[in-house]
Amino acid sequence: MSENVTRVLLACAAVAGPLYVVVGLIQMFIREGFDIRRHAMSVLSNGDLGWIQVANFLVTGLLVIAGAVGMRHMLMAGRAATWGPLLVAGYGLGLIAAAIFRADPMDGFPPGTPAGPPTTISTPGLLHFVAAGVGFFSLIAACFVFARRFAAIGQRGWAAYSVATGVLFFAAFAGIASGGGQPALNVAFAIAVVLAWTWISAVALRLLGELSTRGANA
Repeated sequence: MSENVTRVLLACAAVAGPLYVVVGLIQMFIREGFDIRRHAMSVLSNGDLGWIQVANFLVTGLLVIAGAVGMRHMLMAGRAATWGPLLVAGYGLGLIAAAIFRADPMDGFPPGTPAGPPTTISTPGLLHFVAAGVGFFSLIAACFVFARRFAAIGQRGWAAYSVATGVLFFAAFAGIASGGGQPALNVAFAIAVVLAWTWISAVALRLLGELSTRGANA
């Protein structure tokens, strides 16, 4: 694979996060009844405009997987060369599965849905939760795998950044998965998602920089 193709693939991962966040923010303002203090982004897949979030999951998932392929070809060998890209790809697959299996409507969204959590969980809703769990834990693990790589090559700031992202995201996911439904936990998780996407973009851009330096020194 040529360096130019690798650059394009890494750029896919870099733009995935901003795309996901911007599309999500737009929906927060245009979707009647949605409240980030009560609803996870996943429930946006429901309703007449649910296709927007479904497409958001699908497109960003494909971009992340493309980026993971670029990461594998850029790293080639050493720490994180295999498991780093595989775990990032796992997150991308989780996003695609989230597009296929929609979260159940809940707590008044979309309009007409009874208040409170669903009384029963549908099979697609359960599979959505499983897909989210697999994707999120893949991303958390990727943070720690890349942290080891950065530490090994002396980039301690990047190592600390990766560890902090993994820890914060795990804590936020554990909080929302506990089922407490507290507004503070829901908002904290939304912030953690943005932080996780920022990390993916930052790592992709960092690897792009390393690739450019490698090419200049060749």
